[in-house]
Amino acid sequence: MKQTKFHGVFEKRQGKRKQILTKNIAPGKIVYDEKLIRDKGEEYRTWDPRKSKLAAAILKGVKEIGIRPGSVVLYLGASYGTTPSHVSDIVGKEGFVFALDFAPRVVRELVFVCEERKNMAPMMFDANQPQEYKKKIIRPVDVVYQDIAQREQAEIFLKNCERFLDKKGIGVLAVKARSVDVTKKPGAIFDQVKQKLEKHMIVIDFKRLDPYEKDHCIFICRRK
Repeated sequence: MKQTKFHGVFEKRQGKRKQILTKNIAPGKIVYDEKLIRDKGEEYRTWDPRKSKLAAAILKGVKEIGIRPGSVVLYLGASYGTTPSHVSDIVGKEGFVFALDFAPRVVRELVFVCEERKNMAPMMFDANQPQEYKKKIIRPVDVVYQDIAQREQAEIFLKNCERFLDKKGIGVLAVKARSVDVTKKPGAIFDQVKQKLEKHMIVIDFKRLDPYEKDHCIFICRRK
């Protein structure tokens, strides 16, 4: 087991194939169909890049994710908790993850994930209405991570970064091109999103996520 350039993210090679993992903050528990691997007395969870855009971005060589041990993360679009659970592993006991989703059925499942992870709290709110949950987040966060399949993805992301992101924080935006406009090519959509972001933030990295996630990309941003 080898530490990657990102603290809290590990790698293991199987021949030519590189597998990334996180150290399990809830030993013995799995969240989806990941495998548990023990190494030198520690338990790790395999991180599937086909089920997590953040894992895909790491394997595609993204230069920064902003998430490290002790980070406070606002995660927009937490869904069933697949990627948020790995973020929970990375930030560890000194960090915290606000895991937000709008769908009641999804949040019901997310609650069970959070019960096993004391550094992770479920929140049922609409990410497009940050004023509704501003009292839940009492200090600026180190990272705003967004993975929401809505047409106004960039606008929602910027709104939340403006309200919650620390001045030295990192914003991570996963974009699904087909959710923005099914009539345009993904590359054109990504360029359009980049232009919107650059009016308010500094884009420090961009990666398309093929072959793990078709027609998806990820932007890494800082505040201006």
